[in-house]
Amino acid sequence: MISIGTVNIDTSHPLGFCQYLEKGQRARFVGVYNDGFRGDDEVEAFVRNHGLRMRYSSIEEMADNVDIGFVQSVNWDDHLRQAMPFIERGKPVFIDKPTVGNIRDCRIVEDLASKGAVILGSSSIRYAEEIASFVAAPEDERGKIVSIFATVGVDEFNYGCHVAESIGGLAGPGAVSNRFVGRSEVDGKTCETYFVRFASGITATYHSFLGTWQPFEIVIMTTKSTYQFRVDATKVYAALLDRICDFMETGVRTLAPVEELTESVKVMLAGRLSREAGGSEVRLADIPKDDPGFDGRAFAEGYAAAAAKMYLTN
Repeated sequence: MISIGTVNIDTSHPLGFCQYLEKGQRARFVGVYNDGFRGDDEVEAFVRNHGLRMRYSSIEEMADNVDIGFVQSVNWDDHLRQAMPFIERGKPVFIDKPTVGNIRDCRIVEDLASKGAVILGSSSIRYAEEIASFVAAPEDERGKIVSIFATVGVDEFNYGCHVAESIGGLAGPGAVSNRFVGRSEVDGKTCETYFVRFASGITATYHSFLGTWQPFEIVIMTTKSTYQFRVDATKVYAALLDRICDFMETGVRTLAPVEELTESVKVMLAGRLSREAGGSEVRLADIPKDDPGFDGRAFAEGYAAAAAKMYLTN
């Protein structure tokens, strides 16, 4: 059975992942290292309720004793530091979304992967069965993708990155630019619209709703027809975890390569820069090397302040 060591339990993902894996016999969370905002009470409850073998005092020690690491900190600016002990030991590491939050870290991740590091990720929505089924359908039957429309809610980047990954999962790699189109404001709620161009000629428009969860609604226009579906968010953990287990058991990778994961981050970075520039189109290749990106530490502080103690009862 595949043994997983998780770095932090900041979000609901470790809980949801455990609950899914416990239904089968392929993998288990066996260790946890915590330097996030969850207190000892929640970490100890997580260990007890899900039968973990050990709470580790260092990531290095945990990396020595598991098959794969899961980095699940809400502060994406810490992801590389927390992933390195697994990479240094030649072990695969899954980095939960968002993989990283700035262009500098994107390039570091890409460099590590080019040197052989096995970095898996990131958004479970990318692997949703609705998306996978559409991509797998014969192109001569469904037609070639021309345009994609997608929706997402909650926040700009931590949750908003799901939409960039879902678009990438459909269109494939090759995003060239992003442009902020405009903003709607009604009853204190805000929705922003962005327009992405791909080298293939595909375009994508996405709505990012701030402050309220929205369903993942996707419309795809092809050379033959128009297709629409709503992603069943209750099944996406299974889709992601099954692919991770498949890789660990067979070595065959069906998860996106690192360059596609970082491309999704760059799409979001270019969108933010376009908004700040009043809607000018921003090429991914032109993101400044010193662009600060999205502030993971600030997001984590706000997330921690609002978080309930979910692990005490689950």
